[in-house]
Parts: sequence; C-alpha cells; structure tokens
Amino acid sequence: MAAFWQQRGRRQENGGLGSVIDGLGSVFDVLLANARLVLGVSGAAVLAIATLAVKRLIDRATSPRDDGDPKAEQKSLEESWQDLALIKTTPKPPKKQRREDLSEPLLSAAQPLVPGEAPRAQPRSPYPKGCSAPLGAPQVKSSPLRCLTLQEKLLSHSSQLAVPEIQVSLVPQLARNICTHLQNFLRSKCPELPFGRLFLSGALLDGLEVLAADHIHLMLPVVLDTGLWSLISGEDTVVRNPQYWMIKRIDLGYFPRGCSPWDRFIVGRYLSSSVLNETLHKLLVASINWPAIGGLLGCAIHPVVASRELKLEVKHDQVELSITLFPVVEMEDKVLLAVPPEGLVENLWLESFYRAEVSRVKQLDAGDSGVRQLCLRILNGVCRSQPSLHKLGGSPVTHVILHLSDTASDWAEESLADRFQQVLEELVASLEKGVLPSYFNPKINLFSGLLEEEIDEMGFVLYRAISEPEVLLK
Repeated sequence: MAAFWQQRGRRQENGGLGSVIDGLGSVFDVLLANARLVLGVSGAAVLAIATLAVKRLIDRATSPRDDGDPKAEQKSLEESWQDLALIKTTPKPPKKQRREDLSEPLLSAAQPLVPGEAPRAQPRSPYPKGCSAPLGAPQVKSSPLRCLTLQEKLLSHSSQLAVPEIQVSLVPQLARNICTHLQNFLRSKCPELPFGRLFLSGALLDGLEVLAADHIHLMLPVVLDTGLWSLISGEDTVVRNPQYWMIKRIDLGYFPRGCSPWDRFIVGRYLSSSVLNETLHKLLVASINWPAIGGLLGCAIHPVVASRELKLEVKHDQVELSITLFPVVEMEDKVLLAVPPEGLVENLWLESFYRAEVSRVKQLDAGDSGVRQLCLRILNGVCRSQPSLHKLGGSPVTHVILHLSDTASDWAEESLADRFQQVLEELVASLEKGVLPSYFNPKINLFSGLLEEEIDEMGFVLYRAISEPEVLLK
C-alpha cells in the first residue's frame, strides 16, 4: 500500500498526470461495459484489445523507471512495439457500405480453405433481381430462367397425357375377352334375336384417350330387315329434336306382327330403345354368371344394377375398367344408339357421329400433316381434369375443331398455340349463344342437353382462360 501511494505521489508531481490517467481509465471502463451493446460482439472485442494496448503504453510512460537498470529503456521500447503490433494486427470491423459502393463488383476469386478453418460465406450479388451488371463488371456465366411460350407449354403438356402402356395393352384385351363371353351367352340365351358381332369402340382404340384407360364402349349391333323398318326423324315428331330418330314398323298389313324377331320390342308401332335396354339389363344382372367369367379372366366383374345404362365394373390387379354396352342400329347411313332421353318418350334412338368425327379428323390431318388430333387430345385432357368441363369434352370439342378446319387452313405444329387459342374463343362464343351446331347436321344443337347453370359455369371458366390459356394446363 505504501508503494501504491508513493507511485501516486510521483504521478501527481508530473503536473497532475495521474488524475488524467485515472479519468481516462474510467472512460475506458465505461466504453468497454457498453461496447457490446453498441458495437456488437466483434466490435467490442476490437475495442477491448486496442484499449488494453493503449493502457499498457500509458502505464509504462507514467511508471517510474529503474535508473540502475540500463536495459529498462530498451525493454520499454520493445514492449511498446509489441503492443502497437497487437493493435495493427487486430481485424478491423467491417466498414459501413456506402450507396456509391453498390455499383462496384463484389465478386472475388474463391479462396482455398485452410484446414481447420470454417468455410467463408460467398458475397451476395449487389444487383437487383432482373437487372444486369454495369459495364466493366466481371460477367459470371449462369443459366438464365427461360419463360416458356404457350406453344412450348402445349407440346410439353401433351407428353404428360399418354396412357400408361400397361393399360393400353391390358384394357382392350380384357374387354375383348369379356366381349367374347357375352357374345356366346346371347347366342345361347336368345338365339331368335339376330344380334350382330359385338365390337369395341372408344377413344382408347382411336388414339384419342388421355391420362387413363378407365372406360370403353361395347357395341351390340341390332340387325333389322330394311323391308320391315324405316326411319323417322325426331324433328318430325312431337320431340322436335333432329338429334333423335324413331324406328317405325311398316307394312303390318302384308307382314303382320311376328314377322320380325324384333316385334316383341314394339311400343306403338315403333321399336322401343327403352324396352330393349330393360331386357338386356335383366340379362346382365340376373342371368350371366359374372363371378365365374371373372375367375377365368383373373378379375372381378360386377354389373351396375342402379344405372340406366348397361354398365359393367371390372376390377383387375392392375386396372379398374368401366364397360358400357350400347345396342346400335345402322340404317340409311345413320348410326343410332339405344340412348333415349329422360322423360316419357321411350321410342327414341340417339344419332351418333363419333365414327364420322374420328374419321374426318384423321383424314384432314393426313392431308396436311396437321395437329388436329393433338389439339383434340390436349383439350380432352383439359376437360377431363376440370370437373366443370366434363360434359364439354369429346364430341363438342371435336365439332369445333372440324368447323375451324373449314376456315383455318394452317394446322401445322408451329401453329398449335394459335389454333388452341382459337378453339377456346369459339367455345366461349358458342356457350354465350347456347348453340353449337353439329358439323354433320347444322340443325342439331350439341348444347341442347345442357342445363343453363352448366353452360354458365363452363363459359366462365373458358372466358377467364382466353387471356391466360396456361391455367388450363396446370
């Protein structure tokens, strides 16, 4: 304690320098106490090291020298240089970036990593997103984001519509086997009815199916004697609908009832599609041993009891399939299906244009190497994936493409986006009017069976898609 007061007295003799040093020490203590709050961890460490070095210099400058030691002055200089070296080698805190520094390139060559040293973070580019570097700045090669055009998106989307190969090969074979068993049953159960040979139909067989082969049509020909039957257009009947036809029994005076094996299905002198369907429905549900047939084919077959259609549900280990049976009459270049409309009229047959539609589209594409079938497949995929557009797929879209083929001659692959956009515009225009004329019979309105709410919903979805067609491809 005596030495301390003796040293303090000597400092006071030097013009009050000791009190100044004490004041500086207090300031340093306050700075160090608050440095972490103000400067952060790294800044506080730098300030502490620098303060320590300065305090050492001041202590040595104010401490009494030992006059008997000739090396004291040299030792004091060496310690001072060590402290100055300590200050010099101390890492400086990062300089605050100025606004004008943003234009200077910050990219630097990658530094080799020293063993035991943590990897250094790479500097971020100072240029805003979407802006190019200034002139003179080092250019860094990178793969720029490429905005796909509608044409490219359509071609890419079409590759995603392919039906799995296992379904393409398995579904037709399975349906043909079921077709064979059903044909044999009808011949043994109803030998008096001249059914023709059953055959398969549907978009899968024609290459227009998309996403999944989960349904197929089974056509059952009804062979009529043209001398005993004639066709009457639905436009000339009380229904006033040219899309339906009636099959009338003629010459009953010369060929009385019973001369035709189909007379048992007559209602009011007309061949009734409803009565024929009811008879076949009973056979499918109650008379055929589907469990035994399914066991032979390695699947489970169940007739749909509650459906108005003649439908079978097939479950295989690899696929699930719906088969719909359609009695069909071909007379006078017409293809008529036993699909009567809902209501009291039982004798109507629906005219089908499916065979003519597919044949015409393929014929046009073969003539100019067009992409009508590709466009149709994409649109069918859109309608399949959009619940509100389910009833628009198939026939309505095909007829719009056929109408456009009469006015738009360029159907090359390079024009796919333009034709796709044009089909959407034509569909919206038709939905606004509520009328889509059949390509093969302009008197037929393909939208006549739609409800007003369904037309409004489909029109709203497609109207929004005109300005941004890509939303339909998601």
